[in-house]
Amino acid sequence: MRKVSVRSLASHKLRLVLTVFSVVLGTSFVAAALMFTSTVSSAFNAIFDSAARGVAVEVSAADPQSPGVPVDLVDKLRKDKDELGIDRLVENVGGPVTVADSAGKPIQTGGAPSIASAYLPPGRSIGDPNGDIVDGRAPTSEGEILINKDAADKAGLHVGSPTKVVLGTGISDPIDVTVVGLTDMPTSTGGFVGIAFDEATAKQYFSDGEYVSVVDMTARPGVSDAQLRERVHAALGDAKTVDELYDVRTGDQVREDQKAQVDQFLTIIQAVFLAFAAIGLLVGTFIIYNTFSMIVAQRNKELALLRAIGASRRDVSRSVLLEASIVGVIGGLIGLGLGIGIAAVMLAVTQAQGLPSSGLDIGVTAVIASLVVGVVVTMLSAWIPARRASRIPPVEAMRESTVEPGAGSLRTRTLVGAILGVLGVLALVVGGLGEGTGPALIVGLGALLAVVAVVLGAPALSQPVVGAFGSLFAKPFGTVGRLARTNAIRNPRRSAATAFALTLGLMLVVVIGTIGTSFKGTVNSEVDKGVTADFIVTATNNGPLPIGIADTIRSKVPDAGVVISQALATAKVDGQPFWMSSALGGSLNDVAVVHTEQGSLDVPGDGLAINASTARDQGWKLGDEVTLTAPTGDRVPVKITGVYEDSEVIGQRIVGEDAYKKLVPVETMRQAAPIWVKGRPGTDVDKLRSEIEDVTKQYLVVQIQDKEQFKNTVSSTIDQMLVTLYALLGLSLAIAVLGIVNTLALSVVERKKEIGMLRAIGMARAQVRRSIYLESTYIAVFGAVLGVVLGLAIAIPLIRTLAYWGLDGVVIPWSLIGITLVGSAVVGVVAALWPAVTAARTRALEAIVES
Repeated sequence: MRKVSVRSLASHKLRLVLTVFSVVLGTSFVAAALMFTSTVSSAFNAIFDSAARGVAVEVSAADPQSPGVPVDLVDKLRKDKDELGIDRLVENVGGPVTVADSAGKPIQTGGAPSIASAYLPPGRSIGDPNGDIVDGRAPTSEGEILINKDAADKAGLHVGSPTKVVLGTGISDPIDVTVVGLTDMPTSTGGFVGIAFDEATAKQYFSDGEYVSVVDMTARPGVSDAQLRERVHAALGDAKTVDELYDVRTGDQVREDQKAQVDQFLTIIQAVFLAFAAIGLLVGTFIIYNTFSMIVAQRNKELALLRAIGASRRDVSRSVLLEASIVGVIGGLIGLGLGIGIAAVMLAVTQAQGLPSSGLDIGVTAVIASLVVGVVVTMLSAWIPARRASRIPPVEAMRESTVEPGAGSLRTRTLVGAILGVLGVLALVVGGLGEGTGPALIVGLGALLAVVAVVLGAPALSQPVVGAFGSLFAKPFGTVGRLARTNAIRNPRRSAATAFALTLGLMLVVVIGTIGTSFKGTVNSEVDKGVTADFIVTATNNGPLPIGIADTIRSKVPDAGVVISQALATAKVDGQPFWMSSALGGSLNDVAVVHTEQGSLDVPGDGLAINASTARDQGWKLGDEVTLTAPTGDRVPVKITGVYEDSEVIGQRIVGEDAYKKLVPVETMRQAAPIWVKGRPGTDVDKLRSEIEDVTKQYLVVQIQDKEQFKNTVSSTIDQMLVTLYALLGLSLAIAVLGIVNTLALSVVERKKEIGMLRAIGMARAQVRRSIYLESTYIAVFGAVLGVVLGLAIAIPLIRTLAYWGLDGVVIPWSLIGITLVGSAVVGVVAALWPAVTAARTRALEAIVES
């Protein structure tokens, strides 16, 4: 039987290629995801191995919004150096910055950090964090900076170049500086920008003398890093308080934490790729199942003869599964090779953007995963056809027809599908009536039931739906149209399985597209109804703006009537993070329309206004007092003075200015939310824009937008995410097209005699081709309609549950749906090109006499 299986595959090379290819795409994404993330992870791990070099213990603030480590604690550690076992103690200060390139524009980091620090000479530093100076010298006075060579080369800067630096914190204006040295930093990766001021200047910019950013220490001989950490931790005070306010870590822990952050990010990337690989494999499963079902149907006589000469049912099923395993291994190996190519391309793209790499890491895991996934998926897909093959009786060898086993009554599976469909619809309706996580999970259950119901019920649906399509084309295409209709519905199981590959892909497209357009609709509606400001000032890199920008606009733009900045603050409530913003310079009522349910949006200095969702989640009401714990550990009591309707424009919580200043030290103050600018009555808005541009261009990262531009910016961000998802979903659509090609090609082989008879009685080649085109189009449009209906049925209740998080109503992407349906018809024609040409070339006499 092994020889029979191998020879069967070898004698049907085209069939083998088509089947193998349906395994390849899914396994290639599995391999690519594992190899790419492994390669990037290895490269970052190599870099982080050089972080905190020589540091035995590091003390830093636990909250990134904290100003740092108090100087009095540093003095205490320095005083007790001998007792604690500290050899060298170094204070570091620094913070985020924006640096201008040679053209006066901000250096683009691509999301990598852009930070400043204090330069310490090798004799005073630990581990040489600034790297080796490769050109020029170290900064010695105010107005001089050292910059990493990678960033300097990208920005067109060199020793002696004048440039500007904008501090990401504080209220200072842009600083004129000169590059006096270039350094080779070990952690210089991607678009990272690292500059260093002299120590005195760095302390002036990033510290008020009460805090430092980080404290590094080395241990005396005989004292281990772990021992020093325990001693330092105990010396800082009460263990619980220390753990809340500071991170006290050994150098090894610092490196491991940095690696863990990158690994977490890479895990997300890997999960996304593997999710889409799973979609591809799921779609491929239906194609492989369809293919093996047709192969079994075409080999009825052959398998029956094997039974007649003594082969058992088990022998026959094993022969089919052996073919499947061979297909799986070949598909897995080719998928591995394609995955290597995909990973290499991804790596080349990321390297061009500055991501580190030390060469592609293929790894044993990727190899094993590709083979295992390929074999397992193919074997599972072929299991039902193998069982059907084992049930072929020997008498079947005497028949001329090749009726596919199991192509009879659909009553049982249709009934089960109908029951699951009703349960799925009930779950979708019930879930769509609620809001929040629970209803969303019910919608998810309904979606699962609906998909399974479609899988089971699609064969029964295909006959009336495809039949209706055929009736539409009966008049323009006449007999050819009717013949195509008959061929499309003659085996409803096969047609449904072929169409489902397209159904699943388009279902996901519609769900994601509807969610995306609904988000955009919510933003547009909120901005149109809720913003009365003329301009919104934000950062071009989506980062923080220096708070000084708002003061500059107030003082230097005469036509600016109202200038309100929303500054970000963070605290903890009952140990949980609690994010807020503060309206500095006036009331948000002057620039936005927000409906209050209780109290007022004019928040007093020690007040807090919250949206309805926060009030509901926290159980707070007007007049309640809430204690906010600042990153420094200080407790700041505030009173709830207003509850307002959820608003995407102003955010969830607004804290008073006095409380904001207690929560956020000057060193970490930054403008994280927009600056709202409204002109004086009668002001020309174009003139106002020009005035704002003139006074803010020195800040490098400022962009000024009116309401339409602001909406377009948000929409373009959503569109970018959607394009990425659509590109990945293209994998499932590509496999769906392959499935239609595969089915039609095998169907042509199966109907060779029939086509020969039609050719013999006068059917022209063009008519044969046209009938295949129409058959493919019927199946593709059927799959597309199912996908659109199923996608909308899932998306609409899902979006209603998201109203809990501020999503305002369903916006159906009709243009996307229209393009999808038209595109499906085109896909049907394209997929049929090769099978149609093959069918048209059938020689009438040869087909008729072929046994």
